Amino acid sequence: MRFQILGPTTVLGEDGEPVALGGPRVRALLTLLALHAGRIVGGEQLVAGMYGPRPPEGVANALQSQVSRLRRALGRDLVEFHPAGYRLVADPQDVDARRFELLAQQGRQALAAGDPGRAAALLREALELWRGAPLSDAPHAEAAVAALAELRLAAIEDRVQADLDLGRHRELVAELSQLTAAHPLRERLRAQLMRALYGSGRQAEALTVYDEARKTLNEELGVEPGVELAAAHLAVLRADPALGAAAPDAAPAARRRQGLRAQLTSFVGRAEEIEEVAARLRANRLVTLIGPGGAGKTRLATEAAEREPGDVCFVGLAPVSEDAGVPGAVLSALDIRDAPPTPDRLTVDPVTRLVTALAGRRLLLVLDNCEHVVAATADLADLLLASCPELRVLVTGREALGITGESILPVAPLRLPPPEVGQPLDYPAVRLFADRAAAVRPGFAVDAGNAAAVVRICRALDGLPLAIELAAARLRTLPVADVAARLDDRFGLLTRGSRTALPRHQTLHAVVAWSWDLLDESEQRLARRLSVFVGGARPEAAERVCGLPEDVLFSLAEKSLVEFAGGRFRMLETIRAFCAERLAESGEAESVSEAHARYCLDLVMTADPRLRTREQLEWLVRLDEESDELDAAIRWATASGRPELGLRLLAHCACYWWMRGNRVTSAHLAADLLAALGFRHPPGMEEEYVMCVLIRAWTGGIDEELRALLEEARQLLPPYSLPRRLEFLSMLLSAYTGPPGEYDEVHTALIERADDLQPWQEALSYGGVGFLLQSVGRGAEAVGNFERSLAAFRAIGERWGMVMTLSGLGSLYQEQGDFTTASALADEALAVATELGAETEIAETLCRRGDARLHLADATGARADYLRAAEMSRRNGSAETMAWAHLGLGQVALFQGDLDEARALLVQARDEVPADWYFTEDTRARIAAALDEVNARSADAPPPGPTDDPPPGTADDPPPGAADDPSAGAPRETAGQPSAGPASGAVSER
Repeated sequence: MRFQILGPTTVLGEDGEPVALGGPRVRALLTLLALHAGRIVGGEQLVAGMYGPRPPEGVANALQSQVSRLRRALGRDLVEFHPAGYRLVADPQDVDARRFELLAQQGRQALAAGDPGRAAALLREALELWRGAPLSDAPHAEAAVAALAELRLAAIEDRVQADLDLGRHRELVAELSQLTAAHPLRERLRAQLMRALYGSGRQAEALTVYDEARKTLNEELGVEPGVELAAAHLAVLRADPALGAAAPDAAPAARRRQGLRAQLTSFVGRAEEIEEVAARLRANRLVTLIGPGGAGKTRLATEAAEREPGDVCFVGLAPVSEDAGVPGAVLSALDIRDAPPTPDRLTVDPVTRLVTALAGRRLLLVLDNCEHVVAATADLADLLLASCPELRVLVTGREALGITGESILPVAPLRLPPPEVGQPLDYPAVRLFADRAAAVRPGFAVDAGNAAAVVRICRALDGLPLAIELAAARLRTLPVADVAARLDDRFGLLTRGSRTALPRHQTLHAVVAWSWDLLDESEQRLARRLSVFVGGARPEAAERVCGLPEDVLFSLAEKSLVEFAGGRFRMLETIRAFCAERLAESGEAESVSEAHARYCLDLVMTADPRLRTREQLEWLVRLDEESDELDAAIRWATASGRPELGLRLLAHCACYWWMRGNRVTSAHLAADLLAALGFRHPPGMEEEYVMCVLIRAWTGGIDEELRALLEEARQLLPPYSLPRRLEFLSMLLSAYTGPPGEYDEVHTALIERADDLQPWQEALSYGGVGFLLQSVGRGAEAVGNFERSLAAFRAIGERWGMVMTLSGLGSLYQEQGDFTTASALADEALAVATELGAETEIAETLCRRGDARLHLADATGARADYLRAAEMSRRNGSAETMAWAHLGLGQVALFQGDLDEARALLVQARDEVPADWYFTEDTRARIAAALDEVNARSADAPPPGPTDDPPPGTADDPPPGAADDPSAGAPRETAGQPSAGPASGAVSER
């Protein structure tokens, strides 16, 4: 089928006969689809083109009805539905409008290549496709009509040029006279008429055409004739034989740079972005740079414009106070003056003057800082791009224009270094600070003495270029360390920007306030409430806590107040600090913070039981995402007089923290909460209180106060008590209250409570009994219980329990002297712990494997395991595992005969091992035995000199202390090995 829309809409079938289409709505729908043949057209765009700005109610159903009618006329397969809209399945060349564009382009290319004959033929073929007013059956598609009309006029000009090049001057005079009368401001037509007249021997008339054109342009637009018309005038005056050549080709004009200011500072850290902007402008006619205030959008646009090879006009819209002023600002930047009105001439509106002035001009128009007049900017850009084929537009603002054909490029803050980095100047944010700081304090450089403070400043300011420049400017009066220390009051500190900058760029507060003032009431309400989330929020969380629909959140994202990353909407810390001030001023801070804490409580109560099922990986990741929120909620509950709420939050976070090895921060949270409670448990919350005490204890450092709290915990939940609300407490009770008693007593208690145990508690109980049997020397029975525990944990898909049980089996085989099997079990446990991402368990398993490797005389492998375990323990604050790792390193040194190194490491391990913990007694014993051996070897060492005896610790020697007892180097109950617990046989790996 062929589709004709350059006139009344018609469809010709394969036989060339017209296809009956139906009523005007169907014809309008087909016109719009044919205009974009082969591409999806959105439903909103179709509705706007069919019904105009005020569509009737139920328009979605009406659109579907018209689509059905069109399908009946054309065939169902030709009109495809897509989630984003509808598509006419047709080759674009089967649509006359699209074929016209292609032929016109080919004609222009032939003309540029010096083939006027072929150009004239192609352009005539293109123009013959027009049968009347384009898109006449789509009365609301004004922009598309204007674009097609402009393309047609440009094609006529190209065809006229081809005919002139072919010497058809006399034939063209009449046509050009009519065209210039219809389009008096079209300079190319005037130049062509001058050439046609001159080629017809009518030189005086050609000069008159120029005088008339000059007068009209001055009166209507306030401009002088452009390059092409002026060149034609000069050629006529000189009787130039080459008058037929295009003036721009004969004398290329210099690039015009209107509105671009020369920059006084270097451009830092945006090399990739500059290349991306250039690539976007090559591929698209409208590019919009969006980002938060102070992100450097204006500077990036300026630098990109400077690199443009053609004409550029830079329009600053920040001073424009209302929508109606946007066209005038563009006219002013283009240096187009207002022509004074006279009785016989009405003033031409600014938009029409712009369209006329830019219609044939190849130009990059930069519209900077449009966020406060975004609707007017969008309307103007859309019209100019439709009417001026050679125009490209680069826009900057806090939000996109939201029009068809827009290519959106977010401008992110500068890349930041991690908190601890060896080469901070590798990061653009630090380089910018260093550059601007050196400008105000000559000789300043980032070095080892100030690098940490500079990195802290850049990270605190989110990498925002403007904020970094304001901070660097403070070095005029403050040392860099003081600037870093005062950033808690960033809005009070960063107040001295350039006097010549826009007022909203002179202080950090003003930068954010500008964006805030552009928000409507609901957006401001959500923005200030959203500041309660310290690490961002999922849409459903924001909607619940803030009490506003997610559409408002999406609007904030579109306006660069929040950014969307990783499924969460986040605020830059600078914006969040500003919004938090607004929240405090509103009087809503307490209610919103409580809603946030309640949301966090619901989340952890939902997640906690799932952490002990095969869903644990998914839920661990989910809680990782919310970790900062959980900590903040607990801190708020503690500080605001709601310790019971904080206690429930803390208790249900325990399993997550334990599996992730988050010990230090959680222990501090527990200590603060216990103090807020006055070290008394609220009635009915014994389990939560005991959990809080145990969390406080799990970093070690037991003092008299903590010892008393642990004793109180034993009284509140005595041996064999079964936690009802906090399943994970079953494990921690055993870890911190010690073995409950003899095996038979424990076994009887387990049988009595077997029906009450949940699957995870039952699996834990088997393992606990296995550890208890191992401790009383019943190894064969212990193996059976460990294997039952492992099978049970595997059945419910719980990896942490699998790691614990595999470790128990490994320690049992190591005790029996089967170090090969022990090492293999450690490998398996390490693989599971790595899948789980449990750093504490990984560190412990590395120590366990290191013990086995040392007994197998693999000192190199053992040392590597201990070193890695020590580093991981240092990160997560696991004192007992750190001591175990240094003990192992000391034993490696002893094995290799380095007595001084061994003594230093063993003393370090002795100082690190937590005191008064029953399950670290064996670690202390191992350390003492190893130190005794070091002392003994030192006393027995021969005097310096040659000897025939091999040095101690060679490959022929057994591991330290292993000569008399094969298990002496790896004790029966190694550091961190659990013992049976009172409630469910539950045990601790620590």
